[in-house]
Amino acid sequence: MARKDPFLSFCFRVTIDGVVGDPAVGFFKSVGGLSYETEVVEYREGGDNNSTRKLVGATKWKNITLKRGFGGPELIRWREQWLNPMGGPAMGGRKGGKIEQLSTDGKVVASWTFRSGWPVKWEGSELDATKSEVSIETLEIAHEGLSFGG
Repeated sequence: MARKDPFLSFCFRVTIDGVVGDPAVGFFKSVGGLSYETEVVEYREGGDNNSTRKLVGATKWKNITLKRGFGGPELIRWREQWLNPMGGPAMGGRKGGKIEQLSTDGKVVASWTFRSGWPVKWEGSELDATKSEVSIETLEIAHEGLSFGG
């Protein structure tokens, strides 16, 4: 029987349509928020006092959080386009994107595609002359669905 090792969490690639696609600007330190859940709606039927029915409710998609070393303006520019009162959200536009899990030889083994994403938060790291750390930027993306492909 062939051994099947789990995939390594440091082998991944991120693309955001029209924002980040070139591997030179798409290297990220971490990706979080690959999560969703469906609400449970409890319903009690008349006459049945011993139990409740568990119905399917709305599905909630967790925001995707991307972190990388600050080295270019792509992510903050996309966020700033959403703040422009003249152009509004249409200027920045909602974007789709993909997070791909890679094997150690660089082949895609799983992927998560999000749709209608928009940047709800951008954060830069603290600048401190007493530390020798990489400056990290964080972008949080709200979206309307995450689909798995693998």
